[in-house]
Amino acid sequence: MNKLRQWYENLTEREQRVVAGGGAALAILILFGAILVPLQSAVSTATKKVDTKRADLEWMRANQQSILTGSTQLPVDTGEPPMVLVDRVAREAGLGSALRGTGPSGTAGVRVQLEAAVFDTLMAWLATLEQQHALMIESVTIDRTAKPGVVNASVTFAQSH
Repeated sequence: MNKLRQWYENLTEREQRVVAGGGAALAILILFGAILVPLQSAVSTATKKVDTKRADLEWMRANQQSILTGSTQLPVDTGEPPMVLVDRVAREAGLGSALRGTGPSGTAGVRVQLEAAVFDTLMAWLATLEQQHALMIESVTIDRTAKPGVVNASVTFAQSH
């Protein structure tokens, strides 16, 4: 440290001012690069998180009623055998013309074959059986057809306990 001080004192007054100004500029750059940039990055990330949370809250408030009614919906026990239930709900969903076969699978399961079923209707039917009637999907095979949005499917259901 003494060598550095001695070197500085041997400089002319003009050189000392240049070295002091350079040191101050270096200190400002270090302050900016080591403290302010990471701080700005952290603030930006936090702001984005808050914006996302606000958007989520607005969506929840706008959809509060459907969220509350959907979360209290329990599976309905109709007392029907699974094979009858699957067939009835398929026809109610508009898949009656696509049904090609319904049969037992295992002890309490049901296997269903569908041809030329509208994909969106098929997905809604599967969701209804699982969410409202407590039938679990054990396996599903879906094959596309030449017509867009229309599929052939084989589904195996089991009762959830």
